[in-house]
Amino acid sequence: MKVLVVEDEPRLAEALVQLLRDGGWEADTAADGPAGLALARAGGYGAAVLDVMLPGLDGFGVCRALREEGNPLPILMLTARSGVPDKVEGLDCGADDYMTKPFAPEELLARLRALTRRQGQGEPPAPQGLAFADLRLDPSARSLHREGKSVQLSPKEFELLRLLMGRAGAVCPKGEILDRLWGGAEDNNLEAYISFLRKKFFYLGSRASIATLRKVGYRLDDPDRPA
Repeated sequence: MKVLVVEDEPRLAEALVQLLRDGGWEADTAADGPAGLALARAGGYGAAVLDVMLPGLDGFGVCRALREEGNPLPILMLTARSGVPDKVEGLDCGADDYMTKPFAPEELLARLRALTRRQGQGEPPAPQGLAFADLRLDPSARSLHREGKSVQLSPKEFELLRLLMGRAGAVCPKGEILDRLWGGAEDNNLEAYISFLRKKFFYLGSRASIATLRKVGYRLDDPDRPA
């Protein structure tokens, strides 16, 4: 599998390429935002490692452009900016994961494995149309529907909601979610994505909700569902 590395610091880009090759991946590099966007649009990549601070077009802009075009390329954002607003912006523009520099090489590889796990590596095929309460999840379009209204989901939002819907209202343990979607790494990205999904439920006017069971996990709730 090939990974796209978009990084303008030559030494770090070289180190990332070597790390990926040692981990069994091929890698291409781009040194600015427009070049990275062009390569991502050309396709052929299983994932992208995308720096935020890039010349020409920053990482947020690259990620947002790809998502607006419907490009599902898994994206791991990499940056020295560790503030919560920057992290939220990265996730909100469609990134699947977000790491700050300096980082542990082993963790970066683990997160990439988690992102690419569903790219034909033995995972079962997506269910053809999951539903819960008044919501319907469309795997082919990666969208969520309610009574003629729809909203697009990011790759990570889709995987999280598919996992919750597959439990049909039962509790989904936090540890299992982290293991399947983030390679087991403890990360507060999960809470951010739960928040994103709740906002999309609200936008659609759905009666469904996501309950938080402290220190346990999450559960889809439907007030009209028999106890």
